[in-house]
Amino acid sequence: MILANAELILPHGVMRGALHVENGVIADVTPGTTVPVGAINCDGDYVAPGLVELHTDNLERHIQPRPGVDWPHAAAIIAHDAELASVGITTVFDAMRIGSIPGEGGDDTSYDPYARPLASELMAVRARGALKISHFLHLRAEVCSETLIAELDEFSPDDRVGIVSLMDHTPGQRQFRDIAKLAQYVQGRHRLSDQQFAEHVQRLQDLRARYGDQHEAAAVALAHRLGAALASHDDTTAQQVATSAGYGVRLAEFPTTPEAAAACHDHGIMVMMGAPNLIRGGSHSGNVAAAELAQAGLLDILSSDYVPAALLSGALRLAAIWGGDMARAIACVTQNPARAAGLTDRGALTTGQRADLIRFGVIDSDTPVLRGVWARGLRI
Repeated sequence: MILANAELILPHGVMRGALHVENGVIADVTPGTTVPVGAINCDGDYVAPGLVELHTDNLERHIQPRPGVDWPHAAAIIAHDAELASVGITTVFDAMRIGSIPGEGGDDTSYDPYARPLASELMAVRARGALKISHFLHLRAEVCSETLIAELDEFSPDDRVGIVSLMDHTPGQRQFRDIAKLAQYVQGRHRLSDQQFAEHVQRLQDLRARYGDQHEAAAVALAHRLGAALASHDDTTAQQVATSAGYGVRLAEFPTTPEAAAACHDHGIMVMMGAPNLIRGGSHSGNVAAAELAQAGLLDILSSDYVPAALLSGALRLAAIWGGDMARAIACVTQNPARAAGLTDRGALTTGQRADLIRFGVIDSDTPVLRGVWARGLRI
């Protein structure tokens, strides 16, 4: 296959040329506007590597499309896979929470274990050839829980776990430093009274005091045992970043302050922010804006988080912030996340890389129009 007469987004710039694919890998990259016989004429559209998504809650949304609705899992997995392919994502690390809080008090703020069976179902669907894109697991290890260690022990090196992130949603710190923001979210979602919310906060703080340190150590040990990338989540202070660096963290998900993002770079830790934060112009939790970090040179990776289509749109917003530097912006959704997760075979338009590719145009200066997606050279 040849994609010709395209604006090729290469690692260090954009070049009009052709991309030659053989046996599922990039065989050659050539300059010029010539369209060989049998080639696909891209008519000046951009061609870039397929997008690499490290943190998305999208699978959970398909599994439970409404509160209390458990959708058939195989169908949900296939629909999730197809949605990601449709927005140009060709590699995904499906985020799954591990660390449960058995129900108490009759409210809906508890969590039941689900990651192990869902991961098995995902791998079974993949083994039957039903998925279009490449799937890995991202285990979100919630230290503020009761059952984390038992759930961690259910995973092995055979499970394609690519990322283990250290999650700590204890009220009063990190993402939820502002208890009022947490109240707005939890009470709005679960319809709790002020008294019920106060009991919920106290319960989580008690769990952190009882289990937090041992759970954190167990999650770090699991990441090293599985050979997975270790990520921190919602670092707020330089001291928290220093602790993360001591654990071997190489990816920081959504640091909440400029101080933490700067400390991450000082420690050689890549900073990931949410594309919805960038597109909306700020964090829904009241934390630092992704655009602020981008302008300061402190943003390396974007995640679609809860809006899959935001990933490519977010890259175009970054290009605008960075003076039209499309190569730098696209790297934040391709090569940078791939390398942060330890993948060296994809994410760049260079010879020998997997032919995971997207073709897109742009309207209204920052709205992408996707015109083709390929995985290992096959159009999906």
